[in-house]
Amino acid sequence: MTAAQPKAKPTAVLYRMVTDQHVCPWGLRAKDLLRRQGYAVEDHLLTTREEIDVFKAAHGVKTTPQAFIDGQRIGGYDDLRRHFGKPVRDPKAKTYTPVIAVFAVTALMALAASRVATGQAFAPQALQWFIAFSMCVLGILKLRDVETFATMFLGYDLLARRWPAYGWVYPFAEVGAGVLMIAGVLTWLSAPVALFIGGVGAVSVFKAVYIDKRDLKCACVGGDSNVPLGFISLVENLMMVVMAIWMLAM
Repeated sequence: MTAAQPKAKPTAVLYRMVTDQHVCPWGLRAKDLLRRQGYAVEDHLLTTREEIDVFKAAHGVKTTPQAFIDGQRIGGYDDLRRHFGKPVRDPKAKTYTPVIAVFAVTALMALAASRVATGQAFAPQALQWFIAFSMCVLGILKLRDVETFATMFLGYDLLARRWPAYGWVYPFAEVGAGVLMIAGVLTWLSAPVALFIGGVGAVSVFKAVYIDKRDLKCACVGGDSNVPLGFISLVENLMMVVMAIWMLAM
């Protein structure tokens, strides 16, 4: 008896852009997805603008990559994901992921700093560092594009609506207070600043979400985010308030 021959992999045909100036990342992701789904990939590289334009015209498509399975055009990367029953990210969908990522990383940073400074990861100072690190990171995200942040901030912040320049001041105040809290210096300055911006922010979020019932995006991680304005935004501001009061009471 002869041993059974291994079953050949099904083959998918992929056309993707690879030029001297640009390697299409979606083409690479499409190739990887096909391989992970058990396909051998017949990989066709479109290496010049002329080849790309001829391919698009021939198949009546506007973008590359384009994948074909069993002679049928499936489409680009997102189309492949749909074909295989996988979720496709909606770039306009609201998500708490950016905020969760910030708080998770800053919490780990605070525990690490506490372990180095005190020998205990869960020392009381770790909470102060967690909030201070969070303020600094969130401030950095706002400072990437202060104008866009300030514009989105006007949508719900009560003080910014009366004094628009507050939207430009806020990220610098947030980072400044956070740095001073990490250093443990000038508490007479950092605590009142954190108390003020956190207090105004908490009142503004509470009014917009729970009184006015408005469906808004939060500018907490920058003006280009899809984070919904809601409970997490309120908690973020209340943490600053509680920490400021605790520091002033010490």
